[in-house]
Amino acid sequence: MTPGLIVVENILQALLTGILVGGVYGLLCAGLGMIFGVMRVINFAQGEFLMLGMYASMFIFTELGFGLALGPYVGPVVSALLAGLMLYAFAATLHPLLLARFTGIRVAGTDGEGHYAQLTLTLGLALVLSNGALILFGSNPQTIQTSLTASAWEIGPLYDEHLTVFLNKGRTVAFVATLVVVAVLALFITRSRAGKMLRAAADNPEAATYMGIDVAKSHRFAFGLGAAITGVGGALMAVNFPFQPYVGAEFIVIMFAGVVLGGLGSIVGAFWGGLTIGLVQQLSAIVLPAQLQNASIFVVFLLIVLFRPQGLFGRSVDRA
Repeated sequence: MTPGLIVVENILQALLTGILVGGVYGLLCAGLGMIFGVMRVINFAQGEFLMLGMYASMFIFTELGFGLALGPYVGPVVSALLAGLMLYAFAATLHPLLLARFTGIRVAGTDGEGHYAQLTLTLGLALVLSNGALILFGSNPQTIQTSLTASAWEIGPLYDEHLTVFLNKGRTVAFVATLVVVAVLALFITRSRAGKMLRAAADNPEAATYMGIDVAKSHRFAFGLGAAITGVGGALMAVNFPFQPYVGAEFIVIMFAGVVLGGLGSIVGAFWGGLTIGLVQQLSAIVLPAQLQNASIFVVFLLIVLFRPQGLFGRSVDRA
């Protein structure tokens, strides 16, 4: 194979991998975007919700036997969705106990609109969850092993007899599941009555209260749903990515960057922001060592923010 074809093959492989990885990143970002879009809370514990989704999915897949019962294609997806339900219940329980005291109407008009307390609270929650997971699960890396993890579909030859690319089966199944979840979420936000209530509570909590909308209940639902979405994304990622109790710290910055890239308050924009990060990360791996891949992400991030401060979508996508 000529050097030119090798370069083309590497670029195509990086593009495909970037799309598959970036799709799951987008789901992680959409969960954080949901919480910020509705509650205006910068949630530093979102990475720990990802981690909990990974462990919950592993328990469902292995200990409850969903892997054996449903197989390598359906088992991880069903386990991820059930892990999301567990994360929703957990986060919805946490909200009235912790977050509700520093969000919504209670802090309207106060110094910083409650953001100082929110930052401290969510950072403390992140530390409690990660260290609690360390006590419960230990520090050894885990992964959800299926027959798809190390297998791939071969696409090609695309040109002559040499140009061939591969699609990892585990990542492809996760990507398809991600697209379905994001599509359902977008339809829910834009078409359903509950979604419209969430958007009203996000745009103007005071006016929403006068219209009979329970803002506290909307915030609780948004917090639980945002945690569940990120938990599902983490569970889907666990098939190909080893994890431990502090894995959330590796992704929280990526989630924040994706939300800002897509446009603050835009859930669909957050998904595209995460997809962009996945593409940049994989394409930069062609020319940069692994240690500098995150640096390339933030170079692109700074360029986009410099030329389009409102993000890739800004207000062209409905705020959640």
